[in-house]
Amino acid sequence: MLRVEELEAALPSMTQWRVPAGRSVDWTALEADLGTALPSDYRSLAEAYPALVVDDFLFVSVPRPGVETSWASGARESAEILQDLYEMGDTEDYVPYPRPGGLLRWAESNEGDYLYWRMSSPDPDSWPVVVRGANGDWSEFPVGAVEFLAGVYRRTIDVPGLPEGFPSDDPKVVA
Repeated sequence: MLRVEELEAALPSMTQWRVPAGRSVDWTALEADLGTALPSDYRSLAEAYPALVVDDFLFVSVPRPGVETSWASGARESAEILQDLYEMGDTEDYVPYPRPGGLLRWAESNEGDYLYWRMSSPDPDSWPVVVRGANGDWSEFPVGAVEFLAGVYRRTIDVPGLPEGFPSDDPKVVA
């Protein structure tokens, strides 16, 4: 798993949003509500940063301290949407959380692309990233969230179906 600092190297404009003292997410409450632990790289990202928007395109969702259950509620709502797609046969046999091996959303684009973890193992650090493009393309990557983002912005990971020109040559990050 990549460290957050490696993502910062790929996206230097994000560092202005780092919370110097860290954020105090109540992982125990959040993970009890979800019924699962979350990957350690993502936890490190959420401890260092608020939710981020990259290049006015990609929204990386992280829980907010004090209202962690709202993140869990959002995860359940996105699972309901994915359940509808699954029932229509539009998920290439991916199943929604909380089913075994289900998809749990952690980011999305402003054009309808969704980034999930495939909860394929009891060890969240081994969950691959799955992307459903707005055009219905599905892609799976055997990396965690931080490594995925760093790879996309370093241009070492290519995601089929994402818009032409993404990522930009100088991606800006806002919180």
